[in-house]
Amino acid sequence: MNIYHGIEDFKPLSYAVVTSGTFDGVHLGHQKILGRVKEIAEKNNGETVLITFWPHPRLVLYPDKDDLRLLNTFEEKADLLREQGINHLLRIPFTKEFSNLSSEEFIQKILVETIGTKKLVIGYDHRFGKNREGSFEHLKENSKTYGFEVEEIPKQEIDHVGVSSTKIRNALIEGNVKAGNELIGNEFSIRGRVVTGEKIVRMLGYPTANIDIDSHYKLIHKDGAYAVHINIGNELFKGMLNIGYRPTVGGNAKTIEVHIFDFDRDIYGESITVSFHKKIRSEVKFADVDELKQQLKKDMAQAHKILL
Repeated sequence: MNIYHGIEDFKPLSYAVVTSGTFDGVHLGHQKILGRVKEIAEKNNGETVLITFWPHPRLVLYPDKDDLRLLNTFEEKADLLREQGINHLLRIPFTKEFSNLSSEEFIQKILVETIGTKKLVIGYDHRFGKNREGSFEHLKENSKTYGFEVEEIPKQEIDHVGVSSTKIRNALIEGNVKAGNELIGNEFSIRGRVVTGEKIVRMLGYPTANIDIDSHYKLIHKDGAYAVHINIGNELFKGMLNIGYRPTVGGNAKTIEVHIFDFDRDIYGESITVSFHKKIRSEVKFADVDELKQQLKKDMAQAHKILL
């Protein structure tokens, strides 16, 4: 998959099949749209193009609000779209200036001149341009003028899978791993760099990799212990992860720590991806360190059983 970080890097294609949106989570509803885009491209010997915007428009238009939590960073989203078989990912920097681009300017400058769109596929109720003025009806009425066809994925085709990014976020925030994963169609994951921690759990016999998520808007599961899969480079491992403040040992900062089973390697500074399989328990303050140690032993046994 080719990734472009601005329209100036993109050269028009001979037969471009295009869709547009934030595609946060690349969930089952998004996959319906992507499937149709790929189907059209294959029939016409064309290439698929996904236009997305970064930062997320809400982060730019409402900077004082700090309540947005995204399922993916841009890098995570790019990896998911690559897995879906998209040929070209065009990332357009979203700025206040860009938000004032009219729907007509968006169509002419980006869809026609930059990409060479032959077919545009959008989800129902998709809006674009300044104040969300552009609509499917407008595109349909003027498709001959613009030189490309437009197709809308009907509401019932996306709604029948019962999925939205908001539903997924709500499930994950509550620690409902099963529901979140089912809606996504895959295991929800986080990516971060391994940093030095206080090594408290290591002293209890469970060395952990402390993960630093370099994104304040990335959604994180509810505090607790989880059975997880860990990707390091091209290797896959199993483990248990804890999110929380470690109240038993007097922790005062939230941490994300993963104990990787059957692993003894220095990975400080490396980037790893952790995928959530199932929640084991909520975070608890134990009576003392011995009780915590006993619980960690139970957590590890349960995680092993879950991940068989």
